[in-house]
Amino acid sequence: MAKLLSGKEVAAALDAQLAARVEALKEKGVTPCLAIVRVGERGDDVAYENSAVKRCEKVGVRVEKFILPETATQEELLRVIDEVNQSQSISGCLLFRPLPKHMNDDVVRNALLPQKDVDGITNGSLAGVFAGVDKGFPPCTAQACMEILDFFGLDVSGKRAAVIGRSLVVGKPAAMMLVQKNATVTVCHTKTKDMPSVCREADILIVSAGRAGVIGKEYVRPGQIVIDVGINVDENGKLCGDVLFEEAEPVVEAITPVPGGVGAVTTSVLIKHVVDAASRAVSV
Repeated sequence: MAKLLSGKEVAAALDAQLAARVEALKEKGVTPCLAIVRVGERGDDVAYENSAVKRCEKVGVRVEKFILPETATQEELLRVIDEVNQSQSISGCLLFRPLPKHMNDDVVRNALLPQKDVDGITNGSLAGVFAGVDKGFPPCTAQACMEILDFFGLDVSGKRAAVIGRSLVVGKPAAMMLVQKNATVTVCHTKTKDMPSVCREADILIVSAGRAGVIGKEYVRPGQIVIDVGINVDENGKLCGDVLFEEAEPVVEAITPVPGGVGAVTTSVLIKHVVDAASRAVSV
């Protein structure tokens, strides 16, 4: 039976650390603040917003909301982002995407200053990840994978890792962050030949395929660490990952559950980035 890598444990530890850091910043006269910029009323956006607000309240981070209607123009949204960029009281910004179809995603997201991009969506932030420098912040889900590995003392140095998926949200940044930890990384995708054998060779498997249960027992072997990033809804209406948990769990050494794994850590990472941004501003 595999060790369960509980994201709830990781999030609880992060929250405790963040609460202490926020208190220390407040003693210096600085209150970390997250700006939430949302266009429209998408249900999943509102749900994540509510989760982020609760987590901010828990650790003492202030929240400022900028909510625009679905019919807002791109120019109106850019004015809001400029206000966020110029505000000395706002530490970081969460900009919900996808944006309405009449807006240019590249133009809008890159209008946000990297130092306030706590969700890792700008080209500047991604350049920082690939260059290994503190310019902006990495995407929260990719860093959540690293936080889980660190919390459970799973050293990746010298290990072989396979990342399934090559998105800029998880796959590519996670691969670069593993390289920075001295892992040897293979990025798998839809054109990868004999993917099961490639995955079985890995010591660490990070799965962000975007399809429920696509990774079965033929992809895993004993001794592996499996981080399942996927969040899907199965035919019974239950949350499930990209990994067939019931097939992988009896085989591998350690695995994240879904729900209760990577997703549980992502919001805490977002708040960590806000606190980091506030700390950087103080040190400038």
